[in-house]
Amino acid sequence: MLLALMLPLGLHAQRHEVHILSANDMHATLGAFPMLADVADSLRTLYPGLLVFSAGDNRTGDPLNDMYEIPAYPMVALMNQVGFDATTLGNHEFDSGARGLARLIGLSNFSYLCANVFPDDSLAMHLLPCKVFDVEGVKVGVVGAVQLGTHGQPDTHPDNCRGISFAPVNETVAKYEWLRRQCDVVILLSHNGFEEDVASSALFPWVDLIIGGHTHTQLDGGEMHNGILITQNENRLKKVTHITLVLDDGKLVEKRAENINVSQHQGQNKVVADMVRFFSNNPTFERVLTQAERPFSSYEELGCMMCDAFASEAGADVAIENYGGVRYDQFPVGPITVSDVLRLDPFGNNAVMMELTGEELRQMLISCFVNDNNLFPFVSGVVCDFVMDANDSTRIKKLTLRTPDGKKFDLKKKYRVVTNSYVSSICDAPRKDQGHDINKKTADLIIAYLEKQQGVNYQGTKRINVQ
Repeated sequence: MLLALMLPLGLHAQRHEVHILSANDMHATLGAFPMLADVADSLRTLYPGLLVFSAGDNRTGDPLNDMYEIPAYPMVALMNQVGFDATTLGNHEFDSGARGLARLIGLSNFSYLCANVFPDDSLAMHLLPCKVFDVEGVKVGVVGAVQLGTHGQPDTHPDNCRGISFAPVNETVAKYEWLRRQCDVVILLSHNGFEEDVASSALFPWVDLIIGGHTHTQLDGGEMHNGILITQNENRLKKVTHITLVLDDGKLVEKRAENINVSQHQGQNKVVADMVRFFSNNPTFERVLTQAERPFSSYEELGCMMCDAFASEAGADVAIENYGGVRYDQFPVGPITVSDVLRLDPFGNNAVMMELTGEELRQMLISCFVNDNNLFPFVSGVVCDFVMDANDSTRIKKLTLRTPDGKKFDLKKKYRVVTNSYVSSICDAPRKDQGHDINKKTADLIIAYLEKQQGVNYQGTKRINVQ
């Protein structure tokens, strides 16, 4: 009799799996898309209800994409073809300005989810705070959020955010707890960085999964924090994550995540490969400028070269480049092309010249560190000795400037200082001269400089010393 009573219960018990393919910080890596598309195709064969998500920074990193007739359209077209379901906004989604972003969203077949971004109605930006997906009867609620820097905006030039207001991430996400009551699974699609995601896991126990981006943190599948699975990969589509969520009778009972190595994947989607070839057909970018005589092996070596180019071509005494403005940390021996420069400095920033005293320059370098995620800037025409607080590695205790030949820097003398328009806008240290645009792109300064060099060798170059 007991067996007879239990049998109907067993017949009604249901087990479901939700499968997700997630990417983050793709940065316009067009060449990886044929393999990514094949990964998605293979998973869909096994799991027809597959969801494909991006945690932001889809663009900015390849001139073929970023300098296209409609900036960043190649990435949108490729994401459409792969079948992405949603993305959140990364800070670099704003790099072509509010109207440029609104246009891209209008060309996308997938949703843009970002709860803490509020565009003016005049922009007609079709942005959603959250969305509920139905996966074979399982309701999956997704809310998105993007990081905000020290000035209350994402890390892009402030002019790119005109017409858009922002709200703090945690304050905003907390308003979407109602998703827990309506959905079987709740996901935070986050472009906030790994440490922030870990902090969020303690604040939002009603979230099941955080798909993260921004800090390019390579996790081994995923990590559990406060009962919440967090995933993230390094940038440029080297890896993606396959996430499996198992539900019994509507209750989430298992969470798994595994990395898929896109860079070593053997298969290719032929249609996507043809699209990449089409978008890549621009020989202008392959023009050779000079030769790297020795390999570059750090951000600083490349940053020093960039700063030397700024100073030389702008006729400045000192040049500054923020750490985040140098987009790769190594480069091999061999030719350096226009395309290489535009990948190194992909933001389209203008060069800004200002006249600063040595003390104003010192304060500006400190401000650049504070407002660029506590990362040290790179320089030309000066050597910087930073002494950090022993109890707080994010606080500069002392900064001493020296001339390149080791002499004491004159803090009262005035210097011609060139930097990019992003640095001039985020550095809020007091200075009399706010600077003027010299009507040249920083990337153009680098191209002009390299064209004049028979070869370049920056191996071992170091102008930032930290104690």
